[in-house]
Order: sequence, then structure tokens, then C-alpha cells
Amino acid sequence: MPPELTVVGSINLDLAAHVERLPRPGETASGADLARVPGGKGANQAVAAARLEARVTLRGAVGADLFAEEALAGLREAGVELELDVAGATGIALILVDDSGENQIVVVPGANGEVRPESASGAVLCQLEIPVEAVEAAAAEADFFCLNAAPAKPIPPGLVERCDLVVVNRYELEALPAQPRLTALTLGAEGAVLLEHGTEVARAVPPPVTAVDGTGAGDAFTACLVVSHLEGRGWDEALRRACAAGALAASRFGAQPSLPTAAEVDEILAA
Repeated sequence: MPPELTVVGSINLDLAAHVERLPRPGETASGADLARVPGGKGANQAVAAARLEARVTLRGAVGADLFAEEALAGLREAGVELELDVAGATGIALILVDDSGENQIVVVPGANGEVRPESASGAVLCQLEIPVEAVEAAAAEADFFCLNAAPAKPIPPGLVERCDLVVVNRYELEALPAQPRLTALTLGAEGAVLLEHGTEVARAVPPPVTAVDGTGAGDAFTACLVVSHLEGRGWDEALRRACAAGALAASRFGAQPSLPTAAEVDEILAA
């Protein structure tokens, strides 16, 4: 039986522009190509988990506007079950990506700020693009709870202590108010390390790829780590698979279009 996962998180429509280089403060960059791509960290991680053959439910919110169906298109295509509130305007992310794959992102939360606090059972995955109160409620009765503490913002120490797994980068780790029991620390091209009460217990490096767009790479990593664990894999193997998923996502343009399947992760690890 495939693992089951509930994701409680954000849903956005990404307006992504590809530029030769990121503009400096006060500078205008012209000649960009624009793409409208479904996004949001919650939606990205739900789609990623579904492509990795988990059965996924996403709880989130969109607006009663023209952007909503575009934002939900990737979730519907991936077969994610949706539990949606409708409030305000659909969230938007404004993204610039340069030729080296570096990006700049500004998020307009919209309806994501209206996600209601509700408990969830089983395995639950959250991020911090929705109200902290909604994250706390989702964690309260979960059997396994993972928090991707991104983007960094103030959260209560009790929420960190409730987590079975926290996924962060270096900056997000520094922002945590308490030390997690188990931390997956992402290091970009260097891979990731797993820390148990702050002590390294596993390390993995990604397979070599050509970076195209880092948008969604962290979401692919997080979803793959969680799904691999729920499949019963050891943390060493789960970390290797997560690094491979993140690398594959970084080698493609866009958030949800870049997210790999389980077969693609298997293939790159076997190469």
C-alpha cells in the first residue's frame, strides 16, 4: 500500500520571469520570458509526494478569482485530494530566475493567510506560508509530523518540540527557537545532513546536474524525505533519495513542472 500523507499548506500561482541576470537594486531588467506556473510550498510538496506515489490530501485556501483554477491545475493533474477554503484572493508568487538558476521570490499570501486551524491525523507535513496557528493545529494530533520551517519566521518553541522531523536550510535553522529532535539541514549543492539532537547522524550529496532553476528544489527534497521515511526506508537512504529529488528539480524550470517521479529518482540514483 502506498503511504498516506496530509499536507497543510499554501497554494499560489507563480508568475516566473527568466532573465539573463538578476537586477541590482534600482535596476530594470528587460527582455524577460514570463511563465504562469502553479506553486506555493504546500501545493509543491503535495504534488511532489503524489509523483513519488504517495496518496496525498492537501488542505489549503484559494480565492474566488481567475487565478484559483490555474493554481490548482498541477494538484488536480497529480491526483491530490483537495480540502479547500475559499477566501480573499489566490496567493501569488513573483519570481525572477537568472541563467545560473539563482532566483528572487516575493510572495503575496492572499488566501493562504486564511487557512483555518484544524487538527489532522496520520502523517502530516506543513510549511510556514500559512498562519502559525494552522500549523500548530495540524501538528496537535498527527502520528508523524514534519515541519519544513520555511520561510523563516517566529514560531513558538513548543511547535518545534512537537515535530518528529524539521527540514531547514542554514538560515532557517538559525531562526528556530528550540533544537529539534531530528533535523534535515539542506546545504544546496553540497547536499544535506541529518542531525539528531544537534549531532550529525547521516550525510548525503546530490547527483551532478546542471542547475536551471532552484525554485521547488527544497520542496522536492522535503517531500521525498518524508515519503521515503513513510515507505519504511532508513534515514540514510531517505536522505540520498531526497538529495536526488532536489537535484532533479533544480535541473528544470518552474516549481511544480520540475518535480520528479519516483522512477526518475530511481534512475538517477542508479546511474
